[in-house]
Amino acid sequence: MSTSDNCIFCKIASGAIPSKKVYEDDELFAFHDIKPWAPVHFLIIPKMHIPSMAQVGPEHGSLLGRMMVLAAQLALEQGCNPYPEGGFRIVVNTGTEGGQEVHHLHFHVIGGARPWLKG
Repeated sequence: MSTSDNCIFCKIASGAIPSKKVYEDDELFAFHDIKPWAPVHFLIIPKMHIPSMAQVGPEHGSLLGRMMVLAAQLALEQGCNPYPEGGFRIVVNTGTEGGQEVHHLHFHVIGGARPWLKG
């Protein structure tokens, strides 16, 4: 598995930097955002270092599918209300102009009772 020595998310996934873990398996790691925008706000990352959606290829399809399925499962477990009255957002920022601050692919899962509107 490819990791980057300079990547904060690689260090979090390896346990070198502490986090408030939500989920972990062989390929994925989920943890609470340190500056949450909403009552529920956690990140899902692949343990493999992929810088962004711009570097995703066909070989990553299964991994991305697992991330999407996990997002829905964990959103409910973390306190989001069920669909259709409840719900959550999945946000993936890509590149500097797309708002990406950490260049390791990550899904923000954001939800919970409003008002938490931030755009």
